[in-house]
Amino acid sequence: MTDHTHAATGPGPGSGPGPGEASPTGPRDTVPAAGAPATAGEEPRAHGSPPAPGDPVVPEVPHKFRRDRRHKMLGGVCAGLGRQCDMDPVIFRIGLAVLSASGGIGLIFYGFAWLFVAYDDEDENELRKLLTGRVDGQALTAVLFALVGCGVFLSMLGNGGVLTFATTLALVLAGAGYWSRQRGAPGPDPLAAQAAADAPPEAQAPPVPDSFSSWWRDPIVKDGTHVGGTGYLWGPGDTRDRDIAAAVNIAQGNYRPDIRTREPKPRGPRWIGGWVFLLALLAGALGTGATWDDHALGTSLQAGLASALIVFGTGIAVSAFLGRTGAGSVFLAIITAVLLACSAALPKDISTHWVRTNWTPAVAADVRPTYELGTGVGTLDLTRIDLAKGQTLTTSVEVGMGQLKVVVPDDATVKLNVEVGVGDIQFPGDGKQDVDVAPGKYEERTLKPTSNTKNGGTLDLTLEVGVGQAEVARATS
Repeated sequence: MTDHTHAATGPGPGSGPGPGEASPTGPRDTVPAAGAPATAGEEPRAHGSPPAPGDPVVPEVPHKFRRDRRHKMLGGVCAGLGRQCDMDPVIFRIGLAVLSASGGIGLIFYGFAWLFVAYDDEDENELRKLLTGRVDGQALTAVLFALVGCGVFLSMLGNGGVLTFATTLALVLAGAGYWSRQRGAPGPDPLAAQAAADAPPEAQAPPVPDSFSSWWRDPIVKDGTHVGGTGYLWGPGDTRDRDIAAAVNIAQGNYRPDIRTREPKPRGPRWIGGWVFLLALLAGALGTGATWDDHALGTSLQAGLASALIVFGTGIAVSAFLGRTGAGSVFLAIITAVLLACSAALPKDISTHWVRTNWTPAVAADVRPTYELGTGVGTLDLTRIDLAKGQTLTTSVEVGMGQLKVVVPDDATVKLNVEVGVGDIQFPGDGKQDVDVAPGKYEERTLKPTSNTKNGGTLDLTLEVGVGQAEVARATS
């Protein structure tokens, strides 16, 4: 057993001196076990009475799992587990750290234990404080741990090897804690149980009166006044309201104003949520601005949002020890994480600059195999190309975000494969007002040559637009 557990529980059954033996002189900080008789020269104290001024104060080990405030590193969960299982808390800290990195199970357990398990010297847990409106940094950090752990766990669902290792390690930790707790539990002592049953009942302290005497029980003097405060209807004697004695003193002209003042309330931790928000905005702007010119739009947004999320997470963690952050900071951190996930899904070819580009090849040899545009409006004009009968020309055009317009000659057969991530597709004959924006649009279509024209070959076009509109039009005569 650990030192503080042994000191709290006291000597076990059968550890005292035998019959006829003198009691050895132990250390001065030794505390007798509950229910043990007092030593010679000491007066027995009633059960539940406060300790004498010279007695050392030794905390009791709670029967239930509670977080340890005195030996905590962050939330006291590992310290409480070590005390409950009679193990070194470092074992649980290392195990939970490994579980956090391999599947997020450690973060989930630590966050929920931080929320649902109270300190050993408190009755309310952090979740109950949150529900009653008392929001502090520790509760918000616990919520952040649980949310991040759930996100890591969901991202690892497809990795069976990592989850198997994490589950095995969690079972090993739980088994080791259970074995250590059962190993250190003392067995029942029949002699001690019989002695406790035969012992006379302990002396109980007299009950403390929970009310005050009425005014008519106080000594009354000849002038009609009485000694002391009334304690009747106006609360205890230290109340600020006047009682009957004060009213009598006012009637006799002996009134003196009450100059007692309320004690100032201690100031709580300072609110740092506003500073965290401002620093997150600054970090997001710096991260986005540093990558705006040289990277794609998705990469630039990811850099800024990741910087802001780091600031939010650091601020919430710091608030567990210094200052306070509200639920708004947690909400903004969640929104930032969602935006970061959305920015990661943006096409990589979307640039940060809006560009207007026109491609006008004069002959078939000038047509490139691929045309690319990051962000903007791109127009591919193929009306100058004269294809021979039976000739096939193949090309593709990719636009990350914006509008793509392809103009084809009216004497050619056009085979189209058009794909738009989010947006609209327009073909010849569609009305300009017929816009149908939808995700995941794909069309395969073949356009025949217009009437009264000769067959001028075949155009095989592949058009891809990430976000925006793809339009195919015939050349006007």
